[in-house]
Amino acid sequence: MEAYYNCMRLKNRKVRILTTDRRHVVGTIVDVDPQYVYLRPERGGPVQTSAFYPGFYGPGYGGAGWYGNDILTLSLFTLLAIALI
Repeated sequence: MEAYYNCMRLKNRKVRILTTDRRHVVGTIVDVDPQYVYLRPERGGPVQTSAFYPGFYGPGYGGAGWYGNDILTLSLFTLLAIALI
């Protein structure tokens, strides 16, 4: 649960994350739930991925349906370290 609270505290902030498989990811935390952290990777970084972000709004809720940006979903259990940049 410590990783969850750390990520919640850093929501909407630019961070560098080190995972248990020694990957470094730089980006902005856009959301956190008890299992995952949702990160918008920095453009031009080593990780470019597109994943569905659980925030779909249907017609009448002000939008096309998705948030429209690349979102990287990381399991909180794979986080080894997180640092504010």
